[in-house]
Amino acid sequence: METTNKLKDINEVLEFLYQEFPNCFKQKEGIKPLKVGIFKDIAERIEGSEKVSKTQVRQALRKYTSHWRYLEAVVNNEYRVDLDGNQAEKVEQEHVEHAKTALEQSRAKMAKRKKPARGAKDGDTKGYKKRPSGPGKPHPKRAKVKKNAEPAPRRSNKVEPLPSDKVKANTKVKVKLGQALVNGTITEVNKDDIHVELVTGMQVKTKADSLYLV
Repeated sequence: METTNKLKDINEVLEFLYQEFPNCFKQKEGIKPLKVGIFKDIAERIEGSEKVSKTQVRQALRKYTSHWRYLEAVVNNEYRVDLDGNQAEKVEQEHVEHAKTALEQSRAKMAKRKKPARGAKDGDTKGYKKRPSGPGKPHPKRAKVKKNAEPAPRRSNKVEPLPSDKVKANTKVKVKLGQALVNGTITEVNKDDIHVELVTGMQVKTKADSLYLV
């Protein structure tokens, strides 16, 4: 019976990338933004590998490029690197701004997790002020609400869906991730599954109805 030597844990796949491409992938110190399209380069280098699959590499890249250390590297470095650590293309300002936004969101989530829950404990009535009631103690006045106030004009941020004839490799698109639209480039189309490399280097798999024109 044949046995498979493929790695199963994403952290093991990351360790594989650290060992195979030490001048490109770093665990902590010396992290640099990755060359746009680096997944294709990795796929060519590991062709026929019994240890990792392309799907695992995509997942590992997604984890690597979404880490706060990598996002800081995008913000603080002028150029990207290829698999051998050589200088590649310049980091575009759009990518820097996206990384800054992702960093802020990441830090906000972290702060929210660390923030202790507030609120009075059971039976703790300290600091609780009873609202005045009874004669001689009028209730505080409520702020008057203006009626017939005109609503603020809405901005038009309409985006157009990506036409089916544009769903092909190397097409620049906007990808819907949650409520946000993120710029990226289609790297591979596999039937209904479309692989997109985001401006930060992150790899995502999506469907055609989540893609829009840039």
